[in-house]
Amino acid sequence: TKGVPGSVVVPTVEGTRPLLVEVQALVTPTSFGLPRRTVSGADPQRLALLLAVLAKRAGISLGSHDVYVNLVGGLRVREPAADLAVAVALASALRDRAADPRTVFVGELGLGGELRRVQRLAARLKEAQRLGFTRAVVPQASLGDLNGSGLDVVGAATLREALTRSGITDS
Repeated sequence: TKGVPGSVVVPTVEGTRPLLVEVQALVTPTSFGLPRRTVSGADPQRLALLLAVLAKRAGISLGSHDVYVNLVGGLRVREPAADLAVAVALASALRDRAADPRTVFVGELGLGGELRRVQRLAARLKEAQRLGFTRAVVPQASLGDLNGSGLDVVGAATLREALTRSGITDS
C-alpha cells in the first residue's frame, strides 16, 4: 500500500519477543511562540534529544514546528533502538514524503549523529520478514549480526545517510 508521511515501523524487543511497532509523527508550523512537543508511548526527553540531533547533524530543524509523536496501539517503547524510526518519521512528516511502507528502521542514535549497534538484530528482522516487510535500514556496525536475513538490508553509518537511503532527503 502507499505510505503515509510521518509513519514508519520499528522492530522492537519486548522481553525476549520481537514486536513491530508503528511510529507516527505529525509536524506542523507552530501558531504560538513556543512550539508544542507531545509524545505518546515514548520518552519525552528522548524526543528532545532526537530533535536536537536532527537539527545539528542532519540539518532538519523543527524549532518552529509543533511536534506530535505517537506509538500506535498504546505501547510504550523505552529502548533506544527505536531512535532511528522516530527520527525518520519526524523527517518524513516535515518533508511530507512517505518512507517506503515495506521498510523497517532500527538503530540507536548517538549525539554525533552516528547510528549505533542494536541487540538481537537478526530476531528483529526475522519477525519483520515474517510480517511481510522486504527492506530494513540498520546501523552499518550491525551488518555482521544478521545471520542471513531474507530482507534487503541497507546499512547506514549516520542519521543523514539513513535519511538519504530511506528516500526522505536527497543529500
